[in-house]
Parts: sequence; structure tokens; C-alpha cells
Amino acid sequence: MTSPTFDAIRSGRLAREGLLADPGAAATLVDEIASGPVETVRVLFADQHGVLRGKTVTAGALASVFRSGLSVPGSLLLKDTSNRTVFPIWDGRPEGAMATMAGAGDMLLVPDPATFRILPWSPHSAWIFCDPCTRDGQPLPFAARPVLRRAIERLARHDLALTVGLEVEFHVFERVSEGLSHTETGMPGRPPETRLLDQGYQYLSETNYDRLEPVMDLLRRHAQALGLPVRSTEVEMGPSQFEFTFEPADPMAHADNMMMFRTMVKEVCAREGMHATFMCRPNVENTASSGWHLHQSLSDASGANLFMPTEGDSLPPLASAWIAGLLEHAGESCLLTTPTVNGYKRYRPFALAPDRIEWGHDNRGAMIRALMVPGDSASRIENRVAEPAANPYFYFASQILSGVSGIERGLAAPAPVENPYTAEARALPPSLIAAIEAFEAGTLFRAMLGSEFTDYMSVLKRAEWKRYLSTVTEWEQREYFALF
Repeated sequence: MTSPTFDAIRSGRLAREGLLADPGAAATLVDEIASGPVETVRVLFADQHGVLRGKTVTAGALASVFRSGLSVPGSLLLKDTSNRTVFPIWDGRPEGAMATMAGAGDMLLVPDPATFRILPWSPHSAWIFCDPCTRDGQPLPFAARPVLRRAIERLARHDLALTVGLEVEFHVFERVSEGLSHTETGMPGRPPETRLLDQGYQYLSETNYDRLEPVMDLLRRHAQALGLPVRSTEVEMGPSQFEFTFEPADPMAHADNMMMFRTMVKEVCAREGMHATFMCRPNVENTASSGWHLHQSLSDASGANLFMPTEGDSLPPLASAWIAGLLEHAGESCLLTTPTVNGYKRYRPFALAPDRIEWGHDNRGAMIRALMVPGDSASRIENRVAEPAANPYFYFASQILSGVSGIERGLAAPAPVENPYTAEARALPPSLIAAIEAFEAGTLFRAMLGSEFTDYMSVLKRAEWKRYLSTVTEWEQREYFALF
């Protein structure tokens, strides 16, 4: 390929240093949008919480981004969920990957042309996702997309590939008050006041679906316009609770898809006077918890599903090792599958959510639900542990690395359970601090992703937990204010 655009991009810094994977695709994209409707491009990266951040450039400036990257403050990777910077950036120059963050210095965003999407709700604008790296082009060990890429590469060493399918639950409410007065700001600000779009509980009710269909259709059409492989749209258990499922895809594609889906849902709903939330258990009356179920299967180089059992074999050896790895490392993985204080309030018995570490055949109360039938090419497992607020790159990486550990160590799954809420099995961490401690005591992520990643996650989530402990709750006020 040769063209003035291609020559300019190929001679730029990113291509020269091997940071831009496909200069040809970048040049083609720049030429395609030169005379199209796109006026601005939102140059974004997924931060540590799975929130998109970045800058917006004019369409004409995109070529420059492909040549030289885009600088943004490195401190964006150092913030907790309240947007407070929780790492020391003014205490001299730290060593290692943190050095680029000192003094709120810049990091470099490297765009991926494959992620470019024109936004159907704002067609003059587009998205493109990036990988963050240090100013001098070195990897950041805790940047989300690169962490997942490293996990995928680890699995590929075994000539294996993972296929995942998504079931994502969330709530959509009508906004009553925007919460935009000066007194309602803060870190974080006061959430908006909302009310239901529909009464519940009416799981998979046709009549409820018909009432919610205008919103379902709005979100589905935008998702499909983004190229997301929507499979179904469903009325979930609780009032104003939705579920979207997606066709299977590879982990990186679906991690990007999840980022696009969550952001699209929130932005489209906000434009229509609604509030969408992927918070696990909103603090509204009669609410239901939302989960994020991840279907998983392994294939070899030929594409054959290695989780499909043969006649008389209920659990193929590779599936057994994969399940065993997921169970072995479930406790230390919870910081990545369930990263918020709120997510642990979903782990309750008899609520179609797991509360302990176990697996069962087609059992929705177990953490891992095995769906394997001889001759069924869709044989797979479903991990029901995660909350929909999880960072998808970290979530998927935790699954891959746990499963790989089971394979590399030759583990075998224990017997399946039939009574998941009474079986004798290790409990899932009951709180975020318990998950932090399990993560810190574990060896998997330190060994496979390095101490810079594990120390980073520990500092980040401990800061969130400390803020939570310092807040006087409504429960405390009701319990003690009048009594003592």
C-alpha cells in the first residue's frame, strides 16, 4: 500500500517505534473519513474502573494522532471511583511505571484503528479506542487493554483460544431530578433522583416487555449500529431491570464491545431523560441485583470446541482443568470480577446469585454453571460471579489466567454440587476488603502480571474501601442516633 497518508503515518513516531500495529488500516481510515460526515473523533482509553476517558480531536487531526499518539495526564490512571488521585505524584520521582505519573505528567495514547465507530446517536462524532503507554512508549503494567492482551498471549502459548459470550443486566430509570445544583456537586456528586419505567417483579413477562419495548428497541438499534452482536433483549427479574445478551466472540472483541455497550446505554439514555446504571444493587426500594454472566469455551487451532464432551464423558479433561483453575483462584480474582463495595451485596443465598465457590451442571445457584452436552458444539461454562460494573479487560484476564493455571498445573474439578446454597464449599469474599485481602494473599496475578500490577490494584481499591469506612451510613443513623 502506498499513498501520501500512508507514507506520513508510516514515517511517524508510532509506526517507527512499533507501537502502531497496522499503519495501513490507519491510513485507510483517515482517507475514508476525510470527506465523510465525521467532524470530531473522541480518542479514548478504558481506565482502571472500565470508564472511558480521553480527548476529542477534529477529524482532520486524526492523522496526527496515528503519527504521534495523543498525550493525556497519566494521573487519570491513579484515580479512585470518586476521581480522587490516590497515589503520591508530588513526592519526588517514583521508580518504574509510576515515574511517568510524577507531577501529573503525561502518558501516551496509541490508537487502534479497528475500534473506530461512528456514533449513531451523534453521527458527526466517532470513537476510537487506545492503549496507554508511558511517554517514551514503554508498556504500562496496569493499563487495561494491554493486561488482557498479555493474558490472551499466555493462553495462546498452549495453542488455545477462548470464546466468550455475554449476559449483561442493568437498570434504566426515568430521571426526576438532574442533581445539578451547586450544593449537589462533590467527589462524587449526588446521584440523580429517579423513578421506575415499569413495575416488576415480572421476569420475562411479555406484557412488561411490550411496555419497555421502545427503550429496548432504542438501545438495541444503537448497539447494532455500532456493530455489537446483540442476540436478545429481555425483561429481567426486578422493576426497570433489563438484560442484553451477545453472540460469542473473542475476549478482546467482547471487552471492547462491553465498553461500547455500557457507554452507549448511559449516553443514549441520558439524552432521552433517563438514567441507566450498571451499579450492581442500586439503593432504591424493591430493587434487584444485577449480574454479569460470562460464558466460556476453549478451542484449538482448528476451531473445535474442546469443552464439548464425548458420549459417556460429562466433563472433558480440559474443561475440568479450566473449572478447577477458576475455582482455585476465585477468591483472589474477586477484586477483578467484583471491584466495588456494592457488588458484594449481591452474594446472597437463594437469589440466583452465587455465595460460595463451586460448580454444578446447569445450576443457576452455583458460581460456575456447566452447560455441556455430547454433540453440542455450543458446550460451555457460565461464570455467574461478576458484577456488571467490572472492568471487562481485567475480568476477562482473571478468567483466562485462572483457567490457564488449572491447565498448567493439571488440576481437576471437584464433584459438582446439586444444592449450591447448603453445600460445604469456600464462601466468596463477603466484602470488598475481604476481596482485597484475598487478592493480596494470592499468588496468581503477582506471578503472571507482576508486582507492579498487584501493588497498583491494592493501593487503588484500599483507598476506595477507606473512604467507604469513613462515611456515616443511614443504617448507623437509624440504629444509634435516638438510642444513645
